[in-house]
Amino acid sequence: METGTVATEQHLERLARDGYTILENVIEPSLRAELLAALEQLERELAVVPARNDFEGRRTVRIYNLLARGAVFARVPVHPGVLPVVEGVLDAGCLVSSLSSIAIGPGESAQPIHADDQLMPLGKPHVPTVCNTMWALTDFTEANGATRVMPGTHVADASPDFGRGYDSIPAEMPAGSVLVWHGSLWHGGGANTTSERRVGLAMNYCAGWIRQQENQQLGIPMETVRSFEPRLQELCGFAVYQGLIGHIDKHAPAKLLLSGADTGMVWGD
Repeated sequence: METGTVATEQHLERLARDGYTILENVIEPSLRAELLAALEQLERELAVVPARNDFEGRRTVRIYNLLARGAVFARVPVHPGVLPVVEGVLDAGCLVSSLSSIAIGPGESAQPIHADDQLMPLGKPHVPTVCNTMWALTDFTEANGATRVMPGTHVADASPDFGRGYDSIPAEMPAGSVLVWHGSLWHGGGANTTSERRVGLAMNYCAGWIRQQENQQLGIPMETVRSFEPRLQELCGFAVYQGLIGHIDKHAPAKLLLSGADTGMVWGD
């Protein structure tokens, strides 16, 4: 396992050049085992089933909002072997964007190539707004659906055309490793042609300046927010942007917290 400031600088150099890097064997075996056990229990308790769209996967099980689902997940965003690299991309003021599991099942097809900042209306290339990580809780191989990446595309002047085929390479890594990538990198989950599941955690971060100046969601009492007209609720952050940004378990916050209207997700279900 690589550790220390020198190793962090080397990973940041790779990120700047290629748009991604792999931190090999950085997750402690005991933590990896705890995470796998917690996910197995959650799948049973929540009766989680695959989605019905090509982006999330029709044979892929995802569990969202993991920080609310068990104490072991609180160890993920602050892992000392991973967070310094993310901070080197975004800065120390970065924020948790999302934490979810992605278990790609046998027979799953490749996910469409995309960029994680693709829905942000910013000209490219631009300063990093997103830095995401994939924790390998099982081995990631080309055959079982390792994340596919396109080196250097983080400095492209556009995002990929959704649904179009592109040449990419698998980011293969042993269980216990973490893939870190710039939010503009073109990538996607691979196809699983094996009989085993590929299990990972998507621990995603965003720049700290991508939020309101005043924290409207926590600063305004919920009973007051309920008295607002729907448009004001949206303006205060209880809506979902572009069918993705700001959701809670694939629902608009207004639906879950205010009994308001729901909105469709970008994935289509």
